[in-house]
Amino acid sequence: MDMNEVIKRINELAAKAKAEGLTEDETVERDKLRRIYIDSVKASLTGQLEHTTIVYPDGTRKKVERKN
Repeated sequence: MDMNEVIKRINELAAKAKAEGLTEDETVERDKLRRIYIDSVKASLTGQLEHTTIVYPDGTRKKVERKN
């Protein structure tokens, strides 16, 4: 499923939840779609940080390291 479709469906379910409420199946679907979206954002941010370098005023560079 394309991320735009995931976001569109999340928004549809959010609007329905405000208007009339969700069924049990729709709540489960919403939770799964939210997890897909959150995991996608985390993966994107992780990928970006893995390619980030800090440049200090003296010109030295240091690659950002992952903390455990």
